Amino acid sequence: MKTITISGSAFAIGQQLGEFGREAWHNKLTSTALWQTVTAMKESEQARTMSQRVQQQFPLIWQELEGLAEGLQAPLDEVVAWNYRGDLVRSTSDGCTTVAGSNEHGERIIAHNEDGFPQLRDDCAMVSVVPEQGLQFISFAYPGSICGHTFAVNEKGIVNTVNNIRAVDRPAGLPRQVLARAALNAATLDDAITILTMEPRAGAFHHTLGQQGDSRLFSVEATGTGCSVTQLQNVFAHANHLIHEKLDTTEQVITDSSGSRQQRLNHWLKRQTVLNGASAKAILSDQHDAELPIYRLSPQDPDEENTLATAIFISGSDRTTLQVFTLDRQHPAQEYCIE
Repeated sequence: MKTITISGSAFAIGQQLGEFGREAWHNKLTSTALWQTVTAMKESEQARTMSQRVQQQFPLIWQELEGLAEGLQAPLDEVVAWNYRGDLVRSTSDGCTTVAGSNEHGERIIAHNEDGFPQLRDDCAMVSVVPEQGLQFISFAYPGSICGHTFAVNEKGIVNTVNNIRAVDRPAGLPRQVLARAALNAATLDDAITILTMEPRAGAFHHTLGQQGDSRLFSVEATGTGCSVTQLQNVFAHANHLIHEKLDTTEQVITDSSGSRQQRLNHWLKRQTVLNGASAKAILSDQHDAELPIYRLSPQDPDEENTLATAIFISGSDRTTLQVFTLDRQHPAQEYCIE
């Protein structure tokens, strides 16, 4: 997997992200049906309203988007629409599975499969970002997108892993990827939750959150019509659709893959009292269901998604470690330590 380090102003960070993703943007993303559907909405009232809100409330993130377009050598309105894709359309090719819990030493484990377009396997990167304003962070990055909506950890040791939610109702509000990016500047878990549940919001995401030096883990389901924040007491698993009781009347699309993965996870949870890195990686590598597995490699995946990376975060009292696995499930492609 590619690794890059970028630094500078908000515009410069976006520009460097764009330069990294330029080839994949022009040669792969723009030929997808999803890109064509989303960018056809670039001049919609919904897109314009979201952009106005971002410029007013998160001007530095807007500058990142401007820089991203410059680096991609692509029209700003198309790049912005792409970063609003989950707000403009109800179903996108982002899946993801997350498990969380504590090990026998009391360390918190958050582990995550990042599922996306299989054709982008060689075009994603682990990005270390050092901004002039805001906190440093490490994030998995897709070409053409700002950081924060995949899996990431910032310099304060806040871990955020993100699962797509295909909410039917996506009202006018702040775009979900912008809120996820904004949360990377949070200094505490409570600050991150405040940002991620900010109103008004448009699209929906699920976030699993933890922080070094804080014994709490949280599951946050944030939608345009309501949010649910749950502090986790036991081992937990989530396969990219709403499962909190508080939101059980929220209309959503649950794909066959998402339903199958959650069913397999629920069966697994019955036997789990603690979670360690090995057991987390094992379930995230599970292919018990040959057609709709948790670990997704099929070219015929019904949601057009494959597992591109698996992240294992372990947070203790004074540090957070991250191992990133790709096709080699025994040896991490990248390792990081935040202290």
